[in-house]
Amino acid sequence: MGELLYRVALTKIPKVGAITAKNLISHCGSAEGIFKASKKDLLAIPNIGYAIADNILKQDVLHWAEREMNFIEKNDVSVLCYSDKKYPHRLKEEYDSPALLYHKGTADLNHGRIVGIIGTRKPSPYGVRLCEEITEGLKEYNPLIISGLAFGIDITAHRKSVALNIPTVGVMGHGLQRMYPNEHRETARQMCENGGLLTEYPSDQDPDREHFPMRNRIIAGLSDVLIVVETGLNGGSMITVNTALSYNREICAVPGRAGDKHAVGCNNLIRQNKATLIESAEDVANLMQWRQLDEKKVIQPQLFIELTDNQQLIMRVVQQSEGGVTIDALAYQTQLSQSSIAALLLELEFKGLIRTLPGKRFTLV
Repeated sequence: MGELLYRVALTKIPKVGAITAKNLISHCGSAEGIFKASKKDLLAIPNIGYAIADNILKQDVLHWAEREMNFIEKNDVSVLCYSDKKYPHRLKEEYDSPALLYHKGTADLNHGRIVGIIGTRKPSPYGVRLCEEITEGLKEYNPLIISGLAFGIDITAHRKSVALNIPTVGVMGHGLQRMYPNEHRETARQMCENGGLLTEYPSDQDPDREHFPMRNRIIAGLSDVLIVVETGLNGGSMITVNTALSYNREICAVPGRAGDKHAVGCNNLIRQNKATLIESAEDVANLMQWRQLDEKKVIQPQLFIELTDNQQLIMRVVQQSEGGVTIDALAYQTQLSQSSIAALLLELEFKGLIRTLPGKRFTLV
């Protein structure tokens, strides 16, 4: 409980964002160590100046953190630190991932297949229908659907998932005491029964405008594939898409009529070869090779006899990652160098045991 209290407190310190928080913990060994460090020790940490050091030394956030811990306990909120095993491994791979996540609900944030569905807040009837049809078609592939609980495409995907009993998670740009927009409060409550709500912000944080672009990186980082139903050339959806592209995620876009304001963003993504054109859930499944993965044969343990220790280590990690795993994730979990892992993966591909998925992820044959 002590270390968690300090980690929660760390998120409230002015000028300490996700990257800085992780940097501080890395140098001090723990969040508690940060608060007990001297000013001299803090200033010796790269990129920590007088302003941040002074903010930490005030320590007036600890009383606030105690109140936050009471809220967490009373409302059955899970707090996921980036070093925890339950922290979303897809998100952990990204340098700007949150140092702390607050999760309320039942969803497995390391689900085998995670699909992000995003789009405009003012969709056309066609866009709403396509969003519902795609969501329904995804059901047979047992995904976790994530979006941002906003008006339009977001809430359409969430509500259809709830209706079909598909687990769905809403990523919020505010704390769990708030609900924005308020009209979605009942849907959010239902989502917690099979899915949940996720945020990097403490419970009392208001839905400030600048938080929503930050929220979008979580949607991008959690997703194996991001589906854009309708969007303009700019806005939140395009921020999410560009972030997902920087994370090497697959992007799918639903095409529309030339000149249609609802379709101009999707059509442009397809034109620039940044997104794969899709018209159904089956198109998404084909891109991600889900059917082939479902039909793969389980490799018998005796095959490991012919493998080196490091090859066996790679195989065990890959076997536990249903949606595929990146080299970065393998390096984190095996503590091997990326160059060694690349060579081992090539050897395992030659043996017919490993294959490459879209998005530079690796899975069993």
